[in-house]
Amino acid sequence: MTRKEAREEAFILIFEKIFNDAEPAEILEIAAEVRDLVPDDYINQVFLGVYDKKEELDALIEEKAIGWKIGRISKTSLAILRLAIFEIKYIDSIPESVSINEAVELCKKYATKEDASFVNGILASVLKA
Repeated sequence: MTRKEAREEAFILIFEKIFNDAEPAEILEIAAEVRDLVPDDYINQVFLGVYDKKEELDALIEEKAIGWKIGRISKTSLAILRLAIFEIKYIDSIPESVSINEAVELCKKYATKEDASFVNGILASVLKA
């Protein structure tokens, strides 16, 4: 699985978790059974890491999304922001520009152009901080 494919799978898991009260490990287990997902180290690190740092990530998103509360942000954009900010803050081997570009591409695929612009702006603000 390429990094791009792994990132997309991590995004899907993060998105699923928004709607599911199950523990992240259980969601991984279900994805393995239902979708034949074989999570690699990246998927495990990002998906489990996002939920380990969720409060911190969400606080940063709210701080940078001036005038927006977490509840107003689309679930798709929220999942993408959590993933990208986690990469930026905690995975030094991924260049920040790659995290931002891949986040925008995920928005273009799964959300709208407006979401892509919104996510790009939030991530740019995170980098400036």
